[in-house]
Amino acid sequence: MCGIVGMLSRRGPVSAATLQKATQSLHHRGPDGQRQWISPDRSVGLGHARLSIIDLTTGDQPIASEDGRKHIIVNGEFYGYEAIQRDLQARGHRLSTKSDSEIALHLYEDFGVHCLEHLRGEFALLLWDENRRRLFAARDRFGIKPLFYARHNDTLYLASEIKALFAAGVPARWDEESLYHNLSFGAPQLRTLYEGVFQIPPGHFMLVTDQHMQLNRYWDFNYPAKDSMTAARSDADYAAELRETLEEAVRLRLRADVPVGIYLSGGLDSCAMLGLTARNRPDPVKAFTLSFGESALYDESAIAHEMAQKAGAELHVIPITQKDLADAFADAIEQAEGPTPNGHGVAKYLLSKAVRDAGYKVVITGEGSDEIFGGYAHFRRDVLLYNRDGQDPKLVEQLLKQLDEQNPVSRGLLLPAGVSGNLDSVKRVLGYVPSWMEAFSATSKKLQPFLAQWFKQKYTHRDGEYNILDDTDVLQQLRNRDPLHQSLYLWSKCGLSGYILTMLGDRMEMGHSIEGRVPFLDHKVVEVITRHPVNQKIRGMTEKYVLREAVKDVITDTVYKRQKHPFLSPPATLNTNGELHTFMQDTLRGEAMRDLPFFDQRSVVAFLDRLPDLDTETRTASDPLLTYMTSLCVLQERFGLSGSAVRERQELAASII
Repeated sequence: MCGIVGMLSRRGPVSAATLQKATQSLHHRGPDGQRQWISPDRSVGLGHARLSIIDLTTGDQPIASEDGRKHIIVNGEFYGYEAIQRDLQARGHRLSTKSDSEIALHLYEDFGVHCLEHLRGEFALLLWDENRRRLFAARDRFGIKPLFYARHNDTLYLASEIKALFAAGVPARWDEESLYHNLSFGAPQLRTLYEGVFQIPPGHFMLVTDQHMQLNRYWDFNYPAKDSMTAARSDADYAAELRETLEEAVRLRLRADVPVGIYLSGGLDSCAMLGLTARNRPDPVKAFTLSFGESALYDESAIAHEMAQKAGAELHVIPITQKDLADAFADAIEQAEGPTPNGHGVAKYLLSKAVRDAGYKVVITGEGSDEIFGGYAHFRRDVLLYNRDGQDPKLVEQLLKQLDEQNPVSRGLLLPAGVSGNLDSVKRVLGYVPSWMEAFSATSKKLQPFLAQWFKQKYTHRDGEYNILDDTDVLQQLRNRDPLHQSLYLWSKCGLSGYILTMLGDRMEMGHSIEGRVPFLDHKVVEVITRHPVNQKIRGMTEKYVLREAVKDVITDTVYKRQKHPFLSPPATLNTNGELHTFMQDTLRGEAMRDLPFFDQRSVVAFLDRLPDLDTETRTASDPLLTYMTSLCVLQERFGLSGSAVRERQELAASII
């Protein structure tokens, strides 16, 4: 894994100093070396910050083609690359490195943009083709690796992280419309929270010339239509098919020229990864797990210990306190470049630091499983509500109540709690409202009393949720699909790449130069799962049914029988004397909140004053709101976002008052 930067200027030369500065801002992504290349006419520049994983001696980038007319930089890993290297050499290509990254360059020479069909892994890449005078940029199928872009002063800037765009001179300003969308329904697919900064969506590539720029999709989930489902097979057949493909995905991701560890919790996903990893490694696996010792409801270290014993793994437990979360909160949010409703990303940031301190660069992770198997409680609610054929209505109502009672941690975050906003537009398009949208909408309603008056007047009349469907190919990807598959698809587009793979994945890992590998998001694994019927994903009240059966022999009985428990840190509001709660109080009462024009600080402070007298359930429900606002304050401070656009909003707010 690495950090990449690209510049394409329509007028004037690319500045070597600017390219170097942008590349240096990604040092955490690539501490093992930095290199830049600028084209002879100085219209194109490529920068690369390297984290050495494969080919430690000859894998420096940018890499040039044999004739010197094409140059590539890559962030990520391509799996199964050795076989492709042999095929390329058989077709007459001369490889200048032994790295996996170089295969993309020569595959492009043979297949053009269709080279993406041959690449397996997590990646973002930039390739300058001098013959065609075009820049080719691409992102992996799920958005595991980030890739952002912005135009400024007739120059196109692209980078692994937004902070590199800011370092290159792109103005750091809030995009207020995107922020309102984020408040309502999570991260947009194309836009970011920052004015003029966009992202290449997962499964897309971009072509840029002096005259035009276009985005094309090359992969999607493609859930089968209801009338095209193949004949049902036995449970054993489905489990065997998944096991074979998933084990191959794990085995491929163990290839590295440095030690490979694993992140472990008490959940099915990471335990399955450990079990399969242990089967394919001759030596004991080093497993790393977090412990929130002060809260049994959030701590899974005992289950992780039991799983490590079964797998013969060496377990390293990292205790996390409220002070640890408070001390690292701002740094983690700066790395994420986006807000969070919980400290779990900060905990992952600290976990990655411990892994790096232990001498590891690569870890296997279980991220992505919930998004393809329907792991979250809101997916089970969707099945109960919208797959009722042949079900006893009284039993369904009983199971819905049971689902809510058994998932207190998910209530208000992943399960609806409270009054939702107007979701009629979604219901008109889909015929129903996915439960996760109800949950997000209800949270958004709870934020309304804290919003600045000008912000509410300008945006609350909009159907913010409709933006999700505007970015979605409803006809080809959602129409005539099972409601669960529709919900999985939309969640993956909004929650997976925009939040899970950012706040709990790439950014928290790369903040400490750790490469996270995600076997569940191997596209061959996902293509198997998308074809499986709904009852293999959720059966009754059991989520991820086929996964449980496929890995039953390599996990503990405790894990096999345990329902999904989302990875969350204990709410800071439950410990009003804790350091994290104090940090949030100080931030929301301080200058950063005063400068943030989207909220009414007086309303926020009044709520903070009442907080100690509120009951536990109310304080727990308020924690995501306060954490979210705190993280926005951090972003404003760290990126200097209180510029001209913010002042204009403040002046407008004053005139309304």
